Amino acid sequence: MSGPYVIRGSVSLPEAELLWRFSRSSGPGGQHVNTSDSQVELRFDLAATNALPEVWKERALERLAGRLVGGVVTVRASEHRSQWRNREAAAVRLAALLAEASAPPPKPRRPTKIPRGINERRLREKKQRADTKRGRTGRDWH
Repeated sequence: MSGPYVIRGSVSLPEAELLWRFSRSSGPGGQHVNTSDSQVELRFDLAATNALPEVWKERALERLAGRLVGGVVTVRASEHRSQWRNREAAAVRLAALLAEASAPPPKPRRPTKIPRGINERRLREKKQRADTKRGRTGRDWH
């Protein structure tokens, strides 16, 4: 593996808490395809981990509730022919998923007020355009 997978800041995925499972992958391959277990399934027990700060953990458990099975989040990777590259892809994907799920909520939007001058100018231009179009009617043409 290429080292610790950073979630955010100094927090990273602990290698000891990652559960790997390998199986035969569908998709492209060659003579080697029927004998190699290149699909990777990575499991991480989110409910039991101590690697994440408590606030992040609660946030992630709440946001990933639909994906969790018994508090465990699972990520699959089978897009590469090599098990090594699939392991890398799964770990990066899990780190990104946890980073997004544990991110603080966005700041609430403060509604802005449109300045009166801008609104008046828009209405004035609209009226001018309407007059221009009204002047194009062919009532006076013979």
